Amino acid sequence: MLNRICSLFGIRYPIISGGMVWCSGWRLASAVSNAGGLGLIGAGSMHPDTLREHIIKCKAATDKPFGVNVPLLYPEMDAIIQILLDEKVPIVFTSAGNPKKWTPLLKGHGIKVAHVVSSSKFAQKCEEANVDAIVAEGFEAGGHNGREETTTLCLIPAVRQATSLPLIAAGGIGSGKAIAATMALGAEGVQIGTRFALSTESSAHENFKNLCLNLCEGDTRLVLKQISPTRLVKSVFLDQVQKAEAQGASIEILKQLLGKGRAKKGMFEGNLHEGELEIGQIASTIHEMKSAKEIIEELVEDFQKTVSKIPSEL
Repeated sequence: MLNRICSLFGIRYPIISGGMVWCSGWRLASAVSNAGGLGLIGAGSMHPDTLREHIIKCKAATDKPFGVNVPLLYPEMDAIIQILLDEKVPIVFTSAGNPKKWTPLLKGHGIKVAHVVSSSKFAQKCEEANVDAIVAEGFEAGGHNGREETTTLCLIPAVRQATSLPLIAAGGIGSGKAIAATMALGAEGVQIGTRFALSTESSAHENFKNLCLNLCEGDTRLVLKQISPTRLVKSVFLDQVQKAEAQGASIEILKQLLGKGRAKKGMFEGNLHEGELEIGQIASTIHEMKSAKEIIEELVEDFQKTVSKIPSEL
């Protein structure tokens, strides 16, 4: 599986854990990195001091490369960027914003930069911004999605055609077979969120993990499209959102309904009725909680078996 992604980040396998809010703390990031992948700390649910603490603990827990995922619309970006520079974080994945603003500064300090996109148009902007790699995420993914609603299998070849940069596929990937499929379409690595969100090292609440491990096909919905398209698990809160949207609720009313701290309440505190429960469609195929090491070993073995069988099957 050695390729440009492995060489770029100095990792054994081109498997990257998603920097998910309330799930991707230092324990998960270090476990993924120690297992040969690239672990990411999710800065989106952390205040600056909390992020620094997680970075320091991650350094102590692994001598392998790790990174931080930073939503660029974060309200304390100046402080976050300074922490990344101070702590000499080697790799930063950015999302939800214009990569041109911070990429030159980060790269000027020797940091490798990848940016998450949902369309080939934004992939071209990433190349103009001189990022090192692109993550193309299809709308099967959990949490916040692109407005285009393009599926991963449609998005990857379109982005591959639009740019020559190292390409990472994301959205709906939870098996070695899926990794092989995305690589056949032009990806050189994968970013996996849901599978790692339901791992033993994930900082998500056990209530949330157990709920997601028992989901069936169709148990998630993409809602809140007027604000920011978000994939959520069926719940009391999701029912409220869908009812409001069906009645033509304004953006202001939806924001009031969403309120503050919904994601923390659901995923981190385990309130399955009032919380915002973000997970990807692939959750319906995952029914057992495993460690990050076990997940990576399973992914690699499944990938290798899949690739080895293709010639005879064709």
